[in-house]
Amino acid sequence: MAISLSAAVTALTKRGFTRLTLPHFHHRLIRVSSFRKMTSASSIEGGQVEERVTGPYGSWKSPITADVVSGADKRLGGISVDGEGKLLWVETRPTESGRAVLVKEPEIPGGKPVDIIPKEFAVRTLAQEYGGGAFAVSGNMVIFSNYRDQRLYKQFIGDPSPLPLTPDYGGPVVRYADGVVDSLFNRYITVREDHRESSLNPTTTIVAIDLQGGDIQEPKVLVSGNDFYAFPRIDLNGNMMAWIEWGHPNMHWDKAELWVGYISENGEVQKRICVAGGDPSVIESPSEPRWSVKGELFFITDRKSGFWNLYKWIEHNNELLAIYSLDGEFTRPLWNFGIKSYDFIQNTGKANKIACSYRQNGQSYFGILDDVQNSITLLDVPFTDISNIMSGPSCLYIEGASAVLPLSIAKVTLNGSQSKAIEFSIIWSSSPVSMKYKAYFSLPEIIEFPTESPGQNAYAFFYPPSNHIYQASLEEKPPLLLRSHGGPTGEARGTLDLGIQYWTSRGWAFVDVNYGGSTGYGREYRERLLGRWGIVDVNDCCSCARFLVDSGKVDGERLCITGRSAGGYTTLASLAFRQIFKAGASLYGVADLSLLKAETHKFESHYMDNLVGSENAYFERSPINFVEKFSCPVILFQGLDDKVVPPDQARKIYLALKKKGLPVALVEYEGEQHGFRKAENIKFTLEQQMVFFARLVGNFQVADEISPIKIDNVD
Repeated sequence: MAISLSAAVTALTKRGFTRLTLPHFHHRLIRVSSFRKMTSASSIEGGQVEERVTGPYGSWKSPITADVVSGADKRLGGISVDGEGKLLWVETRPTESGRAVLVKEPEIPGGKPVDIIPKEFAVRTLAQEYGGGAFAVSGNMVIFSNYRDQRLYKQFIGDPSPLPLTPDYGGPVVRYADGVVDSLFNRYITVREDHRESSLNPTTTIVAIDLQGGDIQEPKVLVSGNDFYAFPRIDLNGNMMAWIEWGHPNMHWDKAELWVGYISENGEVQKRICVAGGDPSVIESPSEPRWSVKGELFFITDRKSGFWNLYKWIEHNNELLAIYSLDGEFTRPLWNFGIKSYDFIQNTGKANKIACSYRQNGQSYFGILDDVQNSITLLDVPFTDISNIMSGPSCLYIEGASAVLPLSIAKVTLNGSQSKAIEFSIIWSSSPVSMKYKAYFSLPEIIEFPTESPGQNAYAFFYPPSNHIYQASLEEKPPLLLRSHGGPTGEARGTLDLGIQYWTSRGWAFVDVNYGGSTGYGREYRERLLGRWGIVDVNDCCSCARFLVDSGKVDGERLCITGRSAGGYTTLASLAFRQIFKAGASLYGVADLSLLKAETHKFESHYMDNLVGSENAYFERSPINFVEKFSCPVILFQGLDDKVVPPDQARKIYLALKKKGLPVALVEYEGEQHGFRKAENIKFTLEQQMVFFARLVGNFQVADEISPIKIDNVD
């Protein structure tokens, strides 16, 4: 069932979005049922009309403090279901220095979830540095990767003593991810990344690990020879294994292959068939292979249409059958192992009923797909963004969020015909207290704006200032903080982020940009960035800021930019090569492309070959080589254990800007890697950005008590 643009907009409006369209704002759709109704001079709280306090944008008081934000910055590391039908998940805890804990759904609804692993363990793999797929469940047995030593452990639920499965190599030099239990041979099949011979160029293979007990043995290699592997998946009878592989210089989303191998009587993988990706005339990136109960292989690929859609492999003639075609994305880039965008619902009919989600026009849709009818029935759930789906007994578990719901896991109960969601309940929330602050929430408005390429538009989520206690004078326009997402093959999602609400509830406008190269809009949009990283992303961020200024939404003299990782590079490049922004904050961003290429890890070691191109472009697009073009304040934040963007990147640009005489500050965190996980560091980073921008750009006093760090060439 194809969704028209007008229907998509209607759905967005229903769930908390507004939309701003080109060329003006007159077609803006207003959310019908909002949290509150505002007037220019008063707020309505509990039926009482109260006069609003007039204060400069940026100076407003808000209960959404940096402590609240850092405590709510929890992440999920995958979901699964045990033999009793109970949900298990991995959650990171900033208050425990970012420890990743395996947790089980409470036995009694409303009860407290139970930690499965002992306190000295953490469920996290460093495979490909970004990890994911760190655990698997079979019955009441859990197999997980332990963060400290990267060994695999086996533990039975209820037994507090994990047992090691893989050898001790004296350190975390061998990593495992994305595994499944092979019941026929009583073994665990997983991706292994071996750093013993080379830390910069580890060997990746698919291996089998014996689960029968006894002596710990060296894993047995089943598939090898390519640079990268993911999704090893065994059919229910144990006769076939599917997997994804790809090689340099491609990233998975550029070009990959789906293979199937038949398993011999002694457990070897033989008679291998390339199912998708082997035809050089068809550029595709297959993903997420999964076997149905009937032994049929399903997967997602973007062949021909450029959109990741569902397909089925017809084994007897090696044919691919499109299950459902749509200009929407049924999966996302493989930055992390263990993605699960769809799952099979158990039924006794002729059709496979598949619970799935797809992304279209900045919104996730959730439904049940019938592979015989080639039809999809959309389900009405509160989430507008869905990440992972797991089928449970008579229910579905989905990981998602919305403009007013933080990252959560929900249980969805379907009716008998599996056509409606009759019950929706939150099992876990990254921020259970977030609804206390709903009166302060700024709802995202989807904006579409013109880029510098004629006829091409880009997209963003715009959050206006929102605080029911305060208003600014009619003559003042708010400062803007623009965020460039990481990746750069990533996506801004338009979901509740208390880190964004921290800014908007204090009187800032905030915009999250999906520049050309972002995902969620198909291959053609994603490939706008090929050979043009540092150009397209920079142009689109600047165009977005100008669009908001020209529309009268923000103050053109108070434009700031921030970004993490690749977004930090776009931040620095925007400040070096353009004169739109008045200050910037780079979180573990890239300053020197050539240095990054020489130092970064294997997974991304050739990523920039496609994004940048020639050696001359590496020089011309590196902010470090054009320090003389910087003209505004910069603050930098960096983890000292970062293996993706090493600390030298931040130090080099910091010293160069300091020498030039610009206001600059550098904050370095011991024990932090690529992305900050400790609550105290998340809090400090947020507060220091706020006070840095307020001091040097905002022309206002922040309401919070924040002790600013020393700014070179200012203090």
